[in-house]
Amino acid sequence: MGISSTSVGPLERLRGVLPDVEIAALAPLIEEIEELKQRRNAVVLAHNYMTPDIYHGVADLKGDSLALARMAEKTDADIIVMAGVHFMAETAKIVNEAKTVLIPDLGAGCSLAESITGDDIRLLRQRYPGVPVVTYVNTSADVKAESDICCTSGNAVQIVESLGVDRVIFLPDQYLGRWVATQTKVDIILWEGSCIVHERFTGAELREYRASYPGIQIIAHPECPPDVLEEADFVGSTSGMINWVKRERPKRVVMVTECSMSDNVAVEVPETDFVRPCNLCPYMKMITLAGIRDSLRDMKHEVLIDPAVAARARVAVARMLEVRV
Repeated sequence: MGISSTSVGPLERLRGVLPDVEIAALAPLIEEIEELKQRRNAVVLAHNYMTPDIYHGVADLKGDSLALARMAEKTDADIIVMAGVHFMAETAKIVNEAKTVLIPDLGAGCSLAESITGDDIRLLRQRYPGVPVVTYVNTSADVKAESDICCTSGNAVQIVESLGVDRVIFLPDQYLGRWVATQTKVDIILWEGSCIVHERFTGAELREYRASYPGIQIIAHPECPPDVLEEADFVGSTSGMINWVKRERPKRVVMVTECSMSDNVAVEVPETDFVRPCNLCPYMKMITLAGIRDSLRDMKHEVLIDPAVAARARVAVARMLEVRV
């Protein structure tokens, strides 16, 4: 899986997504990125939270965390530019150690990933000897290296149950862990991490949407607090939410997650009215078209992982990829 083979160019893909005047202004930058990709045999992997100019424009491969991990593993490009946050770039490097992985902005971190360290896991193992550690992919390579298996929001329940045990340590997202606990009989030991985007939503906010928009459908990401999930008509991962909208084609919907995702899905489901609660991820928004161009032009910023850490993290990620959902 290398550079996208679609015959439709990035400027054409943006027609109807952005105003024509904005496309014209962006055209020189997009064309420069496309030329650099061809010259360097590079691909841009873009998370669903990227802005539409990236997601519908220069991205070659796009999806949620699990999809990006699988794509990074299979691409035959020499260079991967991660239009996402740092842990995603690390994951791409972990599954593809021979490739050069670049991230346009080193500041594109993650509050959730920063909530736990490898040392924390070592202490948890002392406290709960023999209990396997299931780690969300929204974590650093150092944390993955201390884990037994990774998961995403899309496969967390299946991963937990695949271990065949009565109890697991699940980290670092407390809300995702609490939701998983409602879906399985496995005892879940939680860590108190959270996402700065999803933790800001409230159940009261969703009740206001229902009052203002009778008949609206509410779908929420499981990283949201329990009172939010109780109000939702559907709870699912990033890909699960997208698939639900495409399948159900609701007249009006609110997607309780990072708001750029609504912008991107709305392009594919134009008959649905998206009410957009805009909780932006400040880290995702550090990735820009200019940053992608600079990263490709100057070959910065390369993501490097200590080989010993990467080897151990690769085991946890590989175990996750082996579990099919």
